[in-house]
Amino acid sequence: MSVNKGVLEKKSDQELVQYILPQSKFVDDAKMYAFDILKSRGYEFSPEEIERNQKLINAKTENKNVIVHPNYKRSAELIYLSAALGIGNIIWKYETLDSVMKIFIVFVSLAVIFGIGYLVSKGNEWIKYVLLVLFALGLISIIFVIANLAKDPFTGIINIVQTILQIWALVLLFKVPNKKESL
Repeated sequence: MSVNKGVLEKKSDQELVQYILPQSKFVDDAKMYAFDILKSRGYEFSPEEIERNQKLINAKTENKNVIVHPNYKRSAELIYLSAALGIGNIIWKYETLDSVMKIFIVFVSLAVIFGIGYLVSKGNEWIKYVLLVLFALGLISIIFVIANLAKDPFTGIINIVQTILQIWALVLLFKVPNKKESL
């Protein structure tokens, strides 16, 4: 959510003070803008108000300084590519989506894959274990992939490529050094 500083500048000092109160429900950016505007108008802040503003600034700075290991980004790209291949597979075999339940399962599966990709791209360490468990459960269906390769080579090859991409993504994730080790 973006905040328009120009709108806040038109507010009175009393209205802006509502933004910097401890119980304020406004977003952090609005609180920081209100503080800056009041400061430029010569408003006298209490030590508590100054401390709250400093905490907001520090929290914002910490969020910007989070560095995600490049393997997380690469792994997320591979997961997204795997999901995109899944979409291509669905388009190729659209006639198999003959019931609402099958369509629902496809959308939930794709949402889970894209969700995992998003969480990986943000550098969440725990998601690699979730992906590992899901991949291990998916290996049970490797028999169906091989059988599918004989019936429909195009779909079977896509499934194999997806499996390879997911293995590659997992390898990259497990090659990321632990934060404890790197300190």
